[in-house]
Amino acid sequence: MARWIYVIGGLLVTVTFSFFLFCSVRAFNLTPDRPSASYKAPDYRFVLVTEEVDNDYWRLVEKGARAAAEKHHVSLQYTGPKQANLDEHMKMIEMAAASKVDGIIAQGLNQEVSPTIINRVSEKGIPFLTIDTDAPESKRVAYVGTDNYYAGFLAGQALLKDTEGEVKVGIITGRYDSANQKLRVEGFKDAIKGSDRVNVVAIAESQITRIQAAEKTYEMIKDYPDVNAFYGTSALDAIGIVQVLESIGMTDRVYVIGFDVLPETLQLLKEGKLEATVEQKPYEMGYDAVELMIQVLEGDKVSTYHHTMTDVVRQKDLTETETMTPGGMKQQ
Repeated sequence: MARWIYVIGGLLVTVTFSFFLFCSVRAFNLTPDRPSASYKAPDYRFVLVTEEVDNDYWRLVEKGARAAAEKHHVSLQYTGPKQANLDEHMKMIEMAAASKVDGIIAQGLNQEVSPTIINRVSEKGIPFLTIDTDAPESKRVAYVGTDNYYAGFLAGQALLKDTEGEVKVGIITGRYDSANQKLRVEGFKDAIKGSDRVNVVAIAESQITRIQAAEKTYEMIKDYPDVNAFYGTSALDAIGIVQVLESIGMTDRVYVIGFDVLPETLQLLKEGKLEATVEQKPYEMGYDAVELMIQVLEGDKVSTYHHTMTDVVRQKDLTETETMTPGGMKQQ
């Protein structure tokens, strides 16, 4: 009797796992179950795996990718964890590969883990492009996105230009284990290291959320009451920083530079609560990544690095009718 219970239990586990795998792979199968007579199969099927699926920044990347996909008759699946989670991110990449898509576009989030997954995908004959965050030690075909070290260096130069006297900087970064965040911190530190008057007093992790950014800012101000500047390295960090400074009446005494030009970030610039932000081009990243993947599949030679533009935006760069375009900021 015990033997039969063991056998039946084993069968249930096998069936459950098989069903889970079937559903996971099916989620990436973008062909209708019963295509109509007018249905034309897409030329290619791509999957874009993001760090956090509902993040405003990644939605801009998605818009760019979808625009290019529609232009070239490519089927695009946009997916990612609801909240940043390295393990979930990697599992979604593996599921995409199991569904035998034509190409995968994703971040190289972790320099120790990502290359292994990327190499596994590449060995299956599926081209892999890194976007936003590179994994140069992997077999990825190319990288599309910001030169993150240079972007951090620009932020450091901006702080030096905009400030006078002794400056004690608190850095709020998205994730310690994220390669792009590390490079933005490294570039910033290298930009200010030649200055005797500017020093980094503390670094804290926001987990890429404004709530955590606000909490870490508040803690930093308590621990270092003489901090008079903040640098936020991910899209929501500066928003969380300013939220705290407003609540304690310190926006006019603390210099803040952040990342990205989300609508809320631009509003803070207009109101003078944020001094500067580093502008990336998320829409262009998504658009260019899809076009680059098509070139790869069609046998064209592509460059290993495809850096999108980066710039520092201040209040003086805005106008009363400032709007957000898909590619970033536009003055009208």
